[in-house]
Amino acid sequence: MEKRAAIYCRLSREDDNLACDEVSESIQNQQKLLCEYAKKNGFSVYCMYVDENYSGLDNTRPAFCRMIEDARCGRFDTILCKNQSRFTRDMETAQYYLNEVFPLWHVRLIGICDGVDTNDMKNLRLRQINGLINEWYSEDLSDNIRQILRDKMMRGQFIGSFACYGYTKDPAHLHSLIPDPPAAAVVREIYQLYIDGFSLSKIASLLTKKQVMPPCFYKIQHGILFQTPFSKNKITDEADGKIPKWSASSVRHILTNPVYTGTLIQGTTKKESAKSKKRIKLSSTEWIIYPNAHPALISEDIFCEVSSLLQKRRKKNKKV
Repeated sequence: MEKRAAIYCRLSREDDNLACDEVSESIQNQQKLLCEYAKKNGFSVYCMYVDENYSGLDNTRPAFCRMIEDARCGRFDTILCKNQSRFTRDMETAQYYLNEVFPLWHVRLIGICDGVDTNDMKNLRLRQINGLINEWYSEDLSDNIRQILRDKMMRGQFIGSFACYGYTKDPAHLHSLIPDPPAAAVVREIYQLYIDGFSLSKIASLLTKKQVMPPCFYKIQHGILFQTPFSKNKITDEADGKIPKWSASSVRHILTNPVYTGTLIQGTTKKESAKSKKRIKLSSTEWIIYPNAHPALISEDIFCEVSSLLQKRRKKNKKV
């Protein structure tokens, strides 16, 4: 009877700091190692499933989910991984699939480098120990990364994926922000217009009329895959050939962001746990605030003046 195997490879950012003698974790080397094992042991490869830049604690990995569905449908009878941690670093997930589900589906998992084989009941304890160690590793790694990022924030280094509108990352120092001249000019104009008496919606209409690209579209136009809460519901003008519109909320976001005074505010949220993707908002007393971290686009005085005007106009509108 033909032995059909799925090959599963995974690499994540948690592997970026591997020592030189551990480079074998790379996707290409995992594939080569597993294909050689399959050939040597008489397996025909049904499919190769690869997840790159996904944590071993993430159970929504696309290739992993496809492989699990194919296993459920009986499309292969064996899964080959370099080791159990490539399959998952989550102890509960390992227990669920390796000891409960796979036996029901008649699917075998082999970790060719750590001796894991679900057909061998003698190494059940090994699988349990591996699951525990792998989970501890991820938790320790998560703590270490969190501390490294916190240290960077404490030194005034920018750790975000994208610079906010008006700035760009300094090519020479990626943890520093420098003004992006075209967008910086728009930011200054927005502040001046508000001081001159323009409302948020009036400023948004004026910028749209001048065909100034809103922040999210501006970044996309410059080759950055970017999304903010304001870009989820894209506001377009059907009659004007779908020219992106500015919104009052986008204008308000710019007028209330201290980053334009040169101040970095980071560490405002944290992950619920190493396993969870959910983020919890922190109290403002826990934020990391670093003044003069980068060149200011507007002065502290102008920012305070605008903040005061925003409050006054909000109160006035409530009375009306």
